[in-house]
Amino acid sequence: MQEFVEFTLGGIASGMVYAAIALSLVLIWRGTRILNFAQGGLAMLTTYLASIVISRTGSYWEGFAAGLAAGLVLGAVAERTVIRPVESKGPMNAVIVTIGLLIFIEGLAGIIFGGQYRSFPPAFSIVGLRIGSFSLGISRNDVFTAGAVLAAAVILAVVFRYTPVGLRLRAAAFGPQVARLLGVRVGRVLTLGWALAGLFGALAGVLVTPSTFLYPNSMDAIFVLGFTAAVIGGLDSPVGAVVGGLILGVVLEYVGGYLGSDIVPLFGLAALVLVLMVRPSGLFSAATTRQV
Repeated sequence: MQEFVEFTLGGIASGMVYAAIALSLVLIWRGTRILNFAQGGLAMLTTYLASIVISRTGSYWEGFAAGLAAGLVLGAVAERTVIRPVESKGPMNAVIVTIGLLIFIEGLAGIIFGGQYRSFPPAFSIVGLRIGSFSLGISRNDVFTAGAVLAAAVILAVVFRYTPVGLRLRAAAFGPQVARLLGVRVGRVLTLGWALAGLFGALAGVLVTPSTFLYPNSMDAIFVLGFTAAVIGGLDSPVGAVVGGLILGVVLEYVGGYLGSDIVPLFGLAALVLVLMVRPSGLFSAATTRQV
């Protein structure tokens, strides 16, 4: 029973990180129908910037804020300078551009920061919490991780549903031509969407790196699992991204705990393939697939 509780709570904590990456992918997909394969590289770069601020100021929270701000800026810059010139061209062009951007960012990080592993401090203690003699299998930092992503997701949901900015984001995503006729600056709105996606990626980076170390390719595996979570939930569904991340995190924690950590990456890939075969649109997407 104790192992089950530990694995479940640990899976929720890690699943929220996958959910943050999944949300960043959903934000971009809904607005532009582009899968940003450079999202992990952008998250890694913002984590390096956060690490520099922490080392110079001695304040984790200043570095945390700097990382999130860098995510906003880099997301917007990527959309304006790299993505916008190919948005009107074929979808494969955008895919190739994002892959090229990922290679460029990781190569640049290797040149500037080197390839050695670096530690990144957690926000709170990583000592496991206990209730009497019962171990919960999670730490205060894990609780913060889950709470931070959940709070960000709730704020995003409120913005989308109840604010003029959210209305413009939804209009630009589902009917850009009509939105332009109604006076919406669609280009600026799409830039904002990429900026918010960059923020969620940066959040995932600073939250997961204390347990994975920081190096130029440190976010690659996390991105794959975040992409899997987005596919499970449905690339059109922010709620599905969160639920998909939680499902994936808990299931992988069970697999690693009961069957061995060696098969966790294989199981994650198998989950992605299974969902693509059974329900390509995701568990929470209302979209239907075309029958051939």
